Amino acid sequence: MKGTWVSTLRGFVWVKLLRGDSEKLLNEATAAGITLWNIAFTPQGEMTFGVSIPDFFNLRPLLKRCGGRTQIISRHGLPFRMARLARRKVFAIGMLGFVVALFILSSFIWNVRLEGDSLIPEEKIRQAMAAEGIVPFRWSYRLPDTATLAQRLTKQLPEAAWVGIEKQGTSLVVTIVDSTKPEQKPLESPSHLVAKTDAVITRIVAENGRPKVERNDRVRKGDVLISGLIGDEKNNKSVVSKGTVMGLVWHEIQITSPMTKKIKSYTGGTQQRSYLVIGNRALQLSGYREEPFADSQIRTTVKRTQLRNWVLPFGTMKELELETIESVQRLTEEQAKQAGLLAARTQLLEKSGKEAVIKAENILHEQTENGKVVLTVLFEVEQSIAIPRPMVPTSSSKGE
Repeated sequence: MKGTWVSTLRGFVWVKLLRGDSEKLLNEATAAGITLWNIAFTPQGEMTFGVSIPDFFNLRPLLKRCGGRTQIISRHGLPFRMARLARRKVFAIGMLGFVVALFILSSFIWNVRLEGDSLIPEEKIRQAMAAEGIVPFRWSYRLPDTATLAQRLTKQLPEAAWVGIEKQGTSLVVTIVDSTKPEQKPLESPSHLVAKTDAVITRIVAENGRPKVERNDRVRKGDVLISGLIGDEKNNKSVVSKGTVMGLVWHEIQITSPMTKKIKSYTGGTQQRSYLVIGNRALQLSGYREEPFADSQIRTTVKRTQLRNWVLPFGTMKELELETIESVQRLTEEQAKQAGLLAARTQLLEKSGKEAVIKAENILHEQTENGKVVLTVLFEVEQSIAIPRPMVPTSSSKGE
C-alpha cells in the first residue's frame, strides 16, 4: 500500500512498537481487518510498520490488550501537508494569490497577431477585428469560439476568401487569405515589336506576327523586328505581335573605384541589459550606469514564460550590445579595379533585364588619380531588345 495515491490521500504513519507482544498484535490486527504493511524488525527486536491514519486510531484498543506502546517515526500524506500549510498562513496566502493571479492573467488576450500576405490594408483589417472584439487586453471568456469569430470577420472583410483564427495561449493568431480574382488584362491593340537600341540579332522567336529580321542582322533603334501585319497586299490582317528577340548590345561605362574601403569590426567590448517584459512593454532591470558605445550592434533575446502550451504575457528580455569600430582598409590598384568592375557588372545586368548575359568586356582606358582608379570599359551584352509599338492605321503597309 505504500506509495499508492489512496494512502497518500488518506495519510499514513510509520510506527515503531516499543513494547508488547508483536505476534499477538499482528493476529489481533488481522482479525480486526486492520492493514499493516512493510512490517520489519530492528536489530533490537522492535517491530516497525506502516498504517493508515484511520487504522492507527483503531489500533489503540488492540495495543491495550497486547500491553503494547507505539512511537510514531514519521507522518506522510495530504492531511499532514495541509496541516503544515495551515501553520504557514502567509506562505499559503501568497501561493494562493499567485495561483489566482496566474489564472487571471492567463484569462486575458495579451497579443493579437496578424498573419498572411493579404493585399487588404492592415488598418481596415484591424478595424474589422476591433469591431468583433479581437483586441489585446480582452477577457478571453467573453469572446465567442474561434469558428464564430472567423465567420463574423469574414463578413466584415468581403475581399477575404478565408479567415482563420487560432488561440495560442494568451495570443490570438488571425490569418487572412485573399480571394483570387481573374487577372484583368488590358485590351491590346495591333502592334509591332521594334528594337529599343542598336544591336546585332542573336536569336529571334516569333510567337505571333511576321519576323522582319534574321540572326546576325544589324538593327538600329526603332527598326521593326516582328511585324504585326500578316498576309499579302490584298489579304492582310493586323495582329498583336509577340515573341522574343535577343541581340548583342554594346555599353560604354565609366567606372570610378576608390582605393580605400571602410570595414566594421568588433572590439570585444560588451554590455548586457536585462528587462522584465509584460505584454508589449519592457521594464529595464539592469545595465543603467554603463557608458554608451560610440558605435555598436545590439542582439536581443526574448524568453516568454510558458505553461505547457500556454504562452503567458510576461517574460524576460536580454540585450547584448557589442562595440564596433570602423576602420579604413587600403586596396591595391588591382583590388580597386576588380571591385569597380564587379559593381559595374552587377548594375549593368540589373539594368539590362533578367535574361541578360555579359559576353565580353574591353577596358578602353585606365588611370589612377586622387586615390581612385578610373576605368572606361566597353561591355558586350546579350539582352532582350524588343519593345511593342502600336501600329498606326495607314492605307499601305509602308509604315512597318
